[in-house]
Amino acid sequence: MKKDALRAYIKKFKNGKVLVVGDLILDHYIWGGVSRISPEAPVPVVAVASETLQLGGAANVSNNIKALGGRVDLCGVVGTDEGSRQFFQVLENQGIGRDGILTDHARPTTKKTRIVAHNQQLVRFDLERCEAISGALEARITRYVAACIRSASALVVSDYAKGVVTPRVMTDVIALAHRHNVPVIVDPKVAHISRYKGATIITPNHLEAVQAAGLHGEDEATLLEAGRQLYQRLGCQAVLITRGERGMSLFEDRGRVAHIPTVARQVFDVTGAGDTVVAALALALAAGAPMRQAAILANYAAGVVVGMVGTAAVTAAQLEEAFLHE
Repeated sequence: MKKDALRAYIKKFKNGKVLVVGDLILDHYIWGGVSRISPEAPVPVVAVASETLQLGGAANVSNNIKALGGRVDLCGVVGTDEGSRQFFQVLENQGIGRDGILTDHARPTTKKTRIVAHNQQLVRFDLERCEAISGALEARITRYVAACIRSASALVVSDYAKGVVTPRVMTDVIALAHRHNVPVIVDPKVAHISRYKGATIITPNHLEAVQAAGLHGEDEATLLEAGRQLYQRLGCQAVLITRGERGMSLFEDRGRVAHIPTVARQVFDVTGAGDTVVAALALALAAGAPMRQAAILANYAAGVVVGMVGTAAVTAAQLEEAFLHE
């Protein structure tokens, strides 16, 4: 693939407007150092140096789209607690609108707290409720998507199995996207795989793809069979399986499979890498890139983000530099 063509698609990212629907997460990081073991239990004592709050889940997809130069509309659900106030503050700091953020007093804002010492995550604890949102909230999400889809050039569904991506929501948003010829990119969850029928492309990792296909094993033959099964079962235009240090495998029509080797030079943290993949994929498709070229750009973006610690976002300049200096 000519690098000039890839650069041309990145230049068009600024023209793309992506509508993101899914589970909203607040990522809380506690940073510190360890120099001793607790006398109370055989656990490290972390001397806290700082704390940070970042956008996670569908909100991190939106953050990545913004960082890559695109425009974004975000739709999801938070609580009415301190976590929601923190979430809205971070959202505002990142310049992302809140018009599509719905509140539910009956559930907490999903918050993942990670304690990190010397760039090593020691523990994570989650505050969440994962049951499906109410029918009233489902209807409000559909109305918001209907209002925004006309001006969108791609739709991302970011499913973290926290209750927003219900069967009704998926059916409604895919129908709306099809009506307006908008590509649908899904970051899936295994348990919900049947909900994504009719999506343009789904992006499971290797383990998710094998499990979703009802298979077992980590060998190449199993991966190929999983990709083909998911492609046929869901009626997608493509299935993009992310494979960590082995890169990605793209399954398209007529049994075509393209293996895209990883470009990551170093891996510090894979947190949020899937969010980066769908963000770059959506903007590339919005820019008119064919599926394979969009996947190559997404692969470069993933290679950059895993070299950062914490939930991070890749900029268009970093993405361009990644393949120009390869």
